[in-house]
Amino acid sequence: MENIYGYLMKYTNLVTGWQYRFFVLNNDAGLLEYFVNEQSRHLKPRGTLQLAGAVISPSDEDSHTFTVNAASGEQYKLRATDAKERQHWVSRLQICTQHHTEAIGKNNPPLKSRSFSLASQGSANSPGVQRRPSQNAVSFFSVGHHRLPTGKRVPMMQPDHLVDVREMMSQAEGQQRDLIRSIECLPVSGHLTSLDQDLLMLKATSMATMNCLNDCFHILQLQHASQQKGSLPAGTTISWLEPKIALANHFKNGAAQNFPAEINKPASVREEQSIAEPCQLARETEEINPDEELEDICDDKEDDLGAVEEQRSVILHLLSQLKLGMDLTRVVLPTFILEKRSLLEMYADFMSHPDLFIAITNGTTPEERMIRFVEYYLTSFHEGRKGAIAKKPYNPIIGETFHCSWRMPKSDVATDAGSNFSAQSPSEQVTLSKDLEGQTGLDYYTVKFVAEQVSHHPPVSGFYAECVERKICVNAHVWTKSKFLGMSIGVTMVGEGLLSLLEHGEEYTFSLPCAYARSILTVPWVELGGKVNINCVKTGYSASINFHTKPFYGGKLHRVTGEVKQNATNTVVCRVQGEWNSVLEFTYSNGETKYVDLTKLSVTRKRVRPLEKQGPFESRRLWQHVTESLRDGDIDKATEHKRALEERQRNEERIRAETETPWCTKYFLKEGDGWVYHKPLWKAVSAAQTQQTDTN
Repeated sequence: MENIYGYLMKYTNLVTGWQYRFFVLNNDAGLLEYFVNEQSRHLKPRGTLQLAGAVISPSDEDSHTFTVNAASGEQYKLRATDAKERQHWVSRLQICTQHHTEAIGKNNPPLKSRSFSLASQGSANSPGVQRRPSQNAVSFFSVGHHRLPTGKRVPMMQPDHLVDVREMMSQAEGQQRDLIRSIECLPVSGHLTSLDQDLLMLKATSMATMNCLNDCFHILQLQHASQQKGSLPAGTTISWLEPKIALANHFKNGAAQNFPAEINKPASVREEQSIAEPCQLARETEEINPDEELEDICDDKEDDLGAVEEQRSVILHLLSQLKLGMDLTRVVLPTFILEKRSLLEMYADFMSHPDLFIAITNGTTPEERMIRFVEYYLTSFHEGRKGAIAKKPYNPIIGETFHCSWRMPKSDVATDAGSNFSAQSPSEQVTLSKDLEGQTGLDYYTVKFVAEQVSHHPPVSGFYAECVERKICVNAHVWTKSKFLGMSIGVTMVGEGLLSLLEHGEEYTFSLPCAYARSILTVPWVELGGKVNINCVKTGYSASINFHTKPFYGGKLHRVTGEVKQNATNTVVCRVQGEWNSVLEFTYSNGETKYVDLTKLSVTRKRVRPLEKQGPFESRRLWQHVTESLRDGDIDKATEHKRALEERQRNEERIRAETETPWCTKYFLKEGDGWVYHKPLWKAVSAAQTQQTDTN
């Protein structure tokens, strides 16, 4: 019988998820091998399964998925493109498995088995036996496993004690898998259920223990190899491995949720999966008319902690897969912890005080402008975070965009005595962009905002805001790096922002603090931490701001301190202290003190186009079904819509990789290590000034 080969999706783990791999069924050897892609087929396989004694099982979660469970206990969870392809692979695998299993049976006697009981009293029982009230959550389990005859061991270049350890580890892994299966076979209702808190804790801790043991064994192997060679090769590092144990698919809100067949999916899900690949859509930029935008009436409060307690078992299961320091960029988090907005919209919400933003350029001196920028910077995080609840915005899809604007009455923007910034000389008016035509007579300023997800791996967002009339703009790019820190999650905001005050020819560079989600097993909350710097090379002023995380014992929450300096003289001209989500105290060099109560600071509602006028990849339209389901409290439906979007993105990424098609951004261009808006205000002003000079 000839070999078969082709691409299948393979579920690796909770972190990596589904990945396309090239599989080869070697009928003569009885092996299922896989490679990264077809081009690497001549290299050593990335993985190999012995099919003798294996069990091939079509999955009931959909018509595309099936599993290959090897006799060694290793499992491949695979997904074909459709039901017909799945049936083809399953049939051929079953035929090959039966042939090689029968061949082994003829040449080898049956393996002896023994049982290992976790019962504290009595003999081994069936997992179906009901426990007595006096028994604990695990006392009724009996886990069977097989011990391979020592004569059948394959010679290895390892000392006997490592061989013995590996065998014991294999036995323990088999017992742990049987334990999980036994728990999951329990009914979902009754005296003892598969959702029993003690059993869920047992599943999580047993899986975490096995992962840790596997890592330790790997380190022992590396140590032994170094002793044989005298030392490790240059550049060799000992790193933590990903979990080797197949993850359970029991939990609804996790990454591996069961979903109905394609024909049963809502029309909205099928629509999400069928939207054309973004690169093949019109990637021309779209100029958004602020007059089409309406004041946002959406007010999604993120203050419901009930769901977190109800889903505590899901969080326990998720934590059992993670390791300290693990990068969470690719981790698919449970849907119930999501905010009802995209990360791109969250960046827009940092601009909710446009009066303070515009007022920066109204400062009469470089010192005053730097202080005003620091004041605006520190007041932006409270509204951007929407309270202290530790929920996570949607991870933007590559190519996703968000547009909005704010209208700020000119009378509400702080100016200085003797300054009239609403009136400009004719020479100044010449340098303004055409976008300003018709605005000078209005009684309000307009601040426009656009954000785009420019990269998926790593996840990088670019955002830009401008007030044409006041000739002020800000451009930033942010790479969000998440790490697991035990009972908290840390998010580092890698990137840089640039504020341009074109009226004064000044540029201010700034960075962003880290964010931490604390107490993720009880009542999760958010705090900011780290040191950020703001610097203006032209004026020689800089600011250093420290966001303090709460000490283990005592101390205040959300504390922030900072100072503004004149670099040439090293003179501190302003000090700030307080809480970034409560009250800030600014003390100036002249002895004056100002208090800002962020809870009483007026918030200007952003203006957004109605959904029917938004493009298919604008945030609110893209995520509308997920958001609606979360509002209705339908977590399962929200998860289904979210999964459809993420799966479509993975398919598009695979196609681009196979065709070597680069991603084309819409609004931002790559410049060095950063991303810059394609039509920044400073280019328009510079071009207008050049044109004026040529005319003169």
